Amino acid sequence: MPGTLYIVATPIGNLEDITLRGMRVLKEVDLIAAEDTRHTQHLLDHFGIRTPLTSYHEHNERSKARQLIERLQQGQNVAIVSDAGTPAISDPGFRIVVEAVAFGINIVPIPGASALTAVLSAGGLPTDRFIFEGFLPAKSKERRARLQTLSAENRTLVFYEAPHRLKETLNDMQAILGERDVVVAREVSKAYEEFLRGRLSSVMQQIAERTIKGEVTLLVKGAEASPVVSQEQLKKEIEQLKAEGMGIKEISQLLGERHDYSKKEIYRIALAQK
Repeated sequence: MPGTLYIVATPIGNLEDITLRGMRVLKEVDLIAAEDTRHTQHLLDHFGIRTPLTSYHEHNERSKARQLIERLQQGQNVAIVSDAGTPAISDPGFRIVVEAVAFGINIVPIPGASALTAVLSAGGLPTDRFIFEGFLPAKSKERRARLQTLSAENRTLVFYEAPHRLKETLNDMQAILGERDVVVAREVSKAYEEFLRGRLSSVMQQIAERTIKGEVTLLVKGAEASPVVSQEQLKKEIEQLKAEGMGIKEISQLLGERHDYSKKEIYRIALAQK
């Protein structure tokens, strides 16, 4: 009989956040496949777990997945863990799950910590409907394009972001999404946990002179129902976006999603303003 693949959530900060079931599974499996074996070894040492480790990360996922499948087919039980939180959620793990499904191997999730749900639960923005976008593109042009596709989304937006890109990302959000309520959650469940809440401009001001460190999860309130705007107001928005270097086609796309005007009509108005 083939073994079982366990998807084990591990703490995102405080080591006490691991579940009793998670600890038991990590003790009982034959092998733990970890994103960073040194990081996971610290967790295992803390709880006196002596299970063998092997590396499984984004750079060896393809080759290692097949090796792990072979072990599972031989009857061994394997646990997958990432550095923090739930594997396969913006972390390695998806490929091995797909492979295991294809080979008919039993897959058992061991629920636990996740920055996504932790921040949503304490953020203060609507949680009945939300959309998780993971990490936005690193380059501003691609990032703005992605945000543009989300500008009319009325569900709460959830992102992960690198601390050194946070200020640029908030700036792009203000330019594309407009003034919104946001929550910046940093180092959740760790010693320096911090939640910054408020309008985009306010939060940007709060971090303007700071060096941001640590893991960041970002919530953005969804779009409100679009009020009917006059052509005069529309022309002002077009001029502002032009001044920021945005092209007419891009402006038409953005404002067409933001207001009750066709993109063709906005393009015509923008062209007439040249």
